[in-house]
Amino acid sequence: MLNEKVICAGFGGQGVMSMGQMLTYAGMIEDKQVSWLPSYGPEMRGGTANCNVIVSESLIGSPIIVDDATCAIVMNLPSLDKFEADLAPQGKLLINSSLIEKKASRDDVIAYYIPANEIAIELGNDKVANMVMLGAYIELTHVVEVESLHKAFMKVFGERKAHLIDINMKALEKGAAAVK
Repeated sequence: MLNEKVICAGFGGQGVMSMGQMLTYAGMIEDKQVSWLPSYGPEMRGGTANCNVIVSESLIGSPIIVDDATCAIVMNLPSLDKFEADLAPQGKLLINSSLIEKKASRDDVIAYYIPANEIAIELGNDKVANMVMLGAYIELTHVVEVESLHKAFMKVFGERKAHLIDINMKALEKGAAAVK
């Protein structure tokens, strides 16, 4: 039974919240039970930010802080240091190796090193590193369909950012390819 508990974490401005929102909306589009709980550091852009997302086939009692995550997607070193301990054994740890040289310290989790920033720069927009990481996560778990993420993009970003759909979808594809 599907019950994904995900921590998305990084600096403010890295798209951590929108990554979580995209996953949450995609789950809603697929009639799954979802929860999104954001947490901001005091500084916003440049400060720490994280969100806890649950996508499940069963009811979710209330939004909760995830401390037995099935996956942690970490965009920077402080996030790795803070959230690696919150992974359940055999959980997936997706590390943005563009900004984090450190390796996972636990041997009971499955670590993936994804050069998200380099991939985003190759695509021509360094702001899509978060979508590279999300694409890797979706490829590993198949928690939602990529088509649902396409639809979720408009919910999260609106018409104003519709011109960015193509590059974001390419970023999802490149992230998936990075873990195949």
